[in-house]
Amino acid sequence: MGHEKPVEPFSDLHREGDHVRATLLHDPTVEGLDMAIYMDASGSMREEYEYKRASRSFLEWIRGAPLKDPANQVEPQVQWMLEYLATKDRNGMLRVAYWACGASGKDVEVIGELKGVDVKQYKFPGAKKLGNNTCLAPAMKDYVRYLKEQIREGAKRGCAVIVTDGRLSDMDEVQIFSAELAREIAAGRLPRINFILVGVGDDVDEEQLEEIAHAEYKGVGHLWCHRIAAEITQVAELVAVLVDENMTVAAGGTIYDDRGKVLKSYEGRLPAVLEFEVPEGARSFTLEVNGQRYTQPLPDEEHHDEDEEDHH
Repeated sequence: MGHEKPVEPFSDLHREGDHVRATLLHDPTVEGLDMAIYMDASGSMREEYEYKRASRSFLEWIRGAPLKDPANQVEPQVQWMLEYLATKDRNGMLRVAYWACGASGKDVEVIGELKGVDVKQYKFPGAKKLGNNTCLAPAMKDYVRYLKEQIREGAKRGCAVIVTDGRLSDMDEVQIFSAELAREIAAGRLPRINFILVGVGDDVDEEQLEEIAHAEYKGVGHLWCHRIAAEITQVAELVAVLVDENMTVAAGGTIYDDRGKVLKSYEGRLPAVLEFEVPEGARSFTLEVNGQRYTQPLPDEEHHDEDEEDHH
């Protein structure tokens, strides 16, 4: 196998004869996006974080499927979001944290920077100290602090997904801080930031969420968008839809060979793995997205011996 190194935004490259399989490290339509997930850890979420052994469905029982490992309702949702959102993130790692923790409900408990690969290894048992209030401003401030650090590493845009199941107790502060942030973004001191707020269950105050999401700011437009999920099990899908609506700048892309001939066109979203045929003797291909071109040299078709590693 030839050993051309993948260039950004590709993470992996295989060539078998004329067939090329190139894996995208991140979605190049959202260049430099740094994402985060904040999960509500106020006391009302206690039940969702409890581990229970799921019962088998009748079909699974007939097929003799093993009893599932104990799970809580939040964990698979966070794992799913993490896996999906990491494909949008510039380095495939997301800040994941619990918010509304501690006696005041103002603490943020950061789990860490988690990779989108191997998500099943992560457990989400809930915060060490569930909160008595649901204070959102500290989560926003935590994310902005984090984003400022990431800008030095190449972040050009921010998006934080925030999941809540209750009434916010610091509406005024959220609105004041949102306005402050919008001014910083409009002045070019901060990159564009989107907050995606997903309410879960019957105790969410939809009017409250709407009030936050409908606010428009000069030079920025909307900072927030929101949706309500009836069940925690619908959160991940909702988030994926909202991120796609808000983040994917333009859809699709085109792959050219080294002579400028179109090899493949993608309408709509780019898949994570691009597969196409290249003409004989092609030395590279180019992916064009949003007017940006990324050229990737191709490995030779013949299989190299190990001792040729040093030669290109």
